[in-house]
Amino acid sequence: MSAIDKPRHRRAERAGTGGAPGNERLTAMTGLVLLLLFAAEGFTILSVHQMITLHFFLGMLVLGPVALKICSTGYRFTRYYTGAAPYRRKGPPAPLLRLLGPVVIATSLGVLGSGVMLAITGPGQAGPWLLLHKGFFILWFGAMTIHVLWYAPRLPRLLAARPADRAYRALAGAPVRYGLLAASLAAGLILAVATLHLAAAWHFGTFLGGAKGTGK
Repeated sequence: MSAIDKPRHRRAERAGTGGAPGNERLTAMTGLVLLLLFAAEGFTILSVHQMITLHFFLGMLVLGPVALKICSTGYRFTRYYTGAAPYRRKGPPAPLLRLLGPVVIATSLGVLGSGVMLAITGPGQAGPWLLLHKGFFILWFGAMTIHVLWYAPRLPRLLAARPADRAYRALAGAPVRYGLLAASLAAGLILAVATLHLAAAWHFGTFLGGAKGTGK
C-alpha cells in the first residue's frame, strides 16, 4: 500500500467497524457474549422442566447475537474471496475451521429455528419439531465444542489491543462495533420478552425427556 493510499485506507476503516482487524474484534466480542449465553442456556437443560421459561427466554435472546455473528463472519468470507487486500493479508481460517464453519451455522440455525417452532406450535403439535430440535442440538454441540476449543484460547488476543493501538482503535470503528453488539442484544431481548408467554403452555406439556413438566 502506498503512502498516498494509507490515509484513504485508514479513513475507510474508521467509517465502518475498523476494517479487517475491527471485523475480527467484532466477531470475537460477539462470540464471547454467545459463549456466556449458551453456557447459561446449557445450564437450564440440566433441569429443563423447572427452568423452561428461562430456557425459552435465553433461546430467543441469543437470536440477535447469532445473527450478528453470522453477518460478521459472512462479511469476512465475502471480502476475502472477492480479493479485498486487508482480508487477504489476514488469510483464511484453518482448513478444519473452514469446513466446520458451514456446519456450525447450519446446526445453529437448525437448533434455534426448531426451538422457535416449538414455541409457536406448543407441546400439542411438537412431534417432528421436537425430534429435529434434539437432533440438531446433538450435531450443534459436537461442532460447537470443536469451534470453542479452537477459538477460546485466542479470545484474549483477539479482544485486546497493543498500547500503541488503543487510540487508533477508539477511532477505528469501536463505537460502531459496540453499537452493533448492543443492538443485537436489544433485538434479542425484545423478541425474548415478546414471546415469553409462549413458554406457559410447556409447563403442562412435554419436553426433552418426554416427561410431564409441572413448572414447580
